[in-house]
Amino acid sequence: MQNVTAVAHRGDPYRVRENTLDSLLSALRLGADAVEIDVRLTRDGVPVLLHDDTLKRLWEHDRPLLSLSAAEVRGLTGGGVPTLAEALTATEGSRVMLDLPGTPDVRAARRVVDAVREAGAQDRVYYCAGAPAMLAVRAADPAAEIALTWTTLAPPRPALLDAVRPRWLNYRFPLVDRALAERVHRDGRLLSVWTPDTRRSLRRLLDRGVDSITTNRIDVLLALRSSDRTAPEDDMAGGS
Repeated sequence: MQNVTAVAHRGDPYRVRENTLDSLLSALRLGADAVEIDVRLTRDGVPVLLHDDTLKRLWEHDRPLLSLSAAEVRGLTGGGVPTLAEALTATEGSRVMLDLPGTPDVRAARRVVDAVREAGAQDRVYYCAGAPAMLAVRAADPAAEIALTWTTLAPPRPALLDAVRPRWLNYRFPLVDRALAERVHRDGRLLSVWTPDTRRSLRRLLDRGVDSITTNRIDVLLALRSSDRTAPEDDMAGGS
């Protein structure tokens, strides 16, 4: 259990607004081994931290990100949406998982990869998303560390695995049992899961041989990982 990597999903979103510098730093102060962030491009090609394709949910501006320049995003959010470069500087020395929502093409993936390279963060950054995005990342960076997100019990096709060359397979947590963990390990890969948030789910996954857990409740995961797992359960629903 001690070897399970504790990854903070979008930082520490139960305390601080997700995908902000304050949220990332809060998670790291709590002891997260890594933080997961979502990266999209602005109209002028700047990678910034945002899960949705608009500013509406978090920032109350119903504006598509792709219609805005980085300067406009900064103005509309009071600087609340950091650039990837700013996030990598703020998390210096820590592992960072970059999730690429949507379906970026190779050019967009290269923008993200270039920002990581310019920050000198290649050795501590890894990428996760579905097959199209990870194929684009692999084309942009042959050496990238990749966690291929997979959402069915049917295993990825060998041809896809050969093309993406993932170090990790990244599964939604309800799919994971001991048999799946054993299969992933037998094939020479690591198993990551997302995003269990109840103590019951976290405890179960700690017992199933996973290598990494991405959660919105990093404090709960860290406590369970270091305890005898006797903490009381709660009924808070898992994230997505």
